[in-house]
Amino acid sequence: MNSLESISTKQLVDELCTRAGIKTEIAEPYQDMTVSVNGPAIVIVVTD
Repeated sequence: MNSLESISTKQLVDELCTRAGIKTEIAEPYQDMTVSVNGPAIVIVVTD
């Protein structure tokens, strides 16, 4: 298994998008966004 240091951000996002149950929220540049969940969750914020 690779460590996260050896995987590009794009590869990580592409892999996560293939997983069942993944919800994607996209914020417009320079706009604040609030994300809410119902129950246990892991929230990953990716900036580019």
